[in-house]
This record gives sequence, structure tokens and C-alpha cells, in this order.
Amino acid sequence: MSRKVVVMDHPLIQHKLSILRDVETSTKEFRDLVNEIAMLMVYDATRDLTLKDKKVTTPCGVADCKVIAGRKLAFVPILRAGLGMVEGALRLVPAARVGHIGLYRDEKTLTPVEYYCKLPKDIEERDVFVVDPMLATGGSAIDAIAQIKLRNPRSIKFLCIIAAPEGLEALKKAHPDVDIFCAGMDEKLNENGYIVPGLGDAGDRIFGTK
Repeated sequence: MSRKVVVMDHPLIQHKLSILRDVETSTKEFRDLVNEIAMLMVYDATRDLTLKDKKVTTPCGVADCKVIAGRKLAFVPILRAGLGMVEGALRLVPAARVGHIGLYRDEKTLTPVEYYCKLPKDIEERDVFVVDPMLATGGSAIDAIAQIKLRNPRSIKFLCIIAAPEGLEALKKAHPDVDIFCAGMDEKLNENGYIVPGLGDAGDRIFGTK
């Protein structure tokens, strides 16, 4: 069954996204914005976590409170650009584990080539959030999620900042059981497989290698 696709329209996300796109935005500001947007996205993407009751002693009495009901989370960035979203995600969920999947895109075929995969040992007990700033052709996301599924996690969600329609459709078709969250849906891919209007190469802009 096909899961949901959420394009986040929160004013703070949209405002930060407009600055992120700007060619004049500095490397430091770009990096900070990616983390801030990631934090806001994780806030919304974790909305369906279940809660349980807990009594908490305050300085003035006992309060009936709610806490997350034993769900373990993991963030898995697709290297290298996905690393830019991890700090923001961990600000909200500091107890989460972090895995890594390394993929690069073959410049001729535009298909992903895997070179690294390291996930938490207890991945089968965790809800996994795969993060990558860009969903272009969808190849990297599709391959990364396939690798994670081999380890049988509790659930998988995919978070990106910018998505192209082509990549979104490919990911939905390959993994219809995965919820997809993005901050912006763009027009198309160009002949080189880059998102238009996009924001350029996210990895280069995060790490200052442009």
C-alpha cells in the first residue's frame, strides 16, 4: 500500500528554504540552514510517535505527563550531503543512533554506486529516518532504503529538502511502504540529472567544495 508524501509548507521552513536556494548564501549559512530545516522536518516527521503515561515529581507536586513509548530511532544520512542534516536531527532526538550509507552517482549512467554501509546493530528495533538534502533521480534513496530493509527495521521514513517529480515517483514506485517528507517540490531534472531550479550541489555547498 502506498504511504504518504508530505510537502512541508510551514512558514519557517519555506522562509529558510528561500535563503538556502540563493547563490549568494555563504557556506556557513548554508550549512546552518540545512541543519535548521532538518530539525523542523524531524519535528513534523515524528508526529506519529506513540506516547505513554508517566508521573513526574515537580517542585510543587506530581504531574501526569506523556513520554515516548519506548520507540528507538536511528538517523541514516546518505553520504556525503546527508551528513549536513544529522546535527539538526540529533538536536531534537539526542538519544538516536546514527548509521551511514555511502553512495556516489556514476556521472555517465546517473546510477548510484554503493561504497559504504554501517548501521546500528539493533536496527531491527528502530524506526529509521533516511536523510539526504536532494531527491533527484531517486537512485541513491532507492538503493539506500533497499540496503536498510535487508536489516528489517521497525519502519523507514525518507526526509529530503528538495525533491524532483521524477525522483519522487521513482521512490514511491520502488518503496511504496516508505513515508516521504520534503520541504520543496521542484519543477524537473535537467539533462545532467540536477534538480531545476534546485539549489545546486548540496554536498559542495555544505562542505565548501564548490
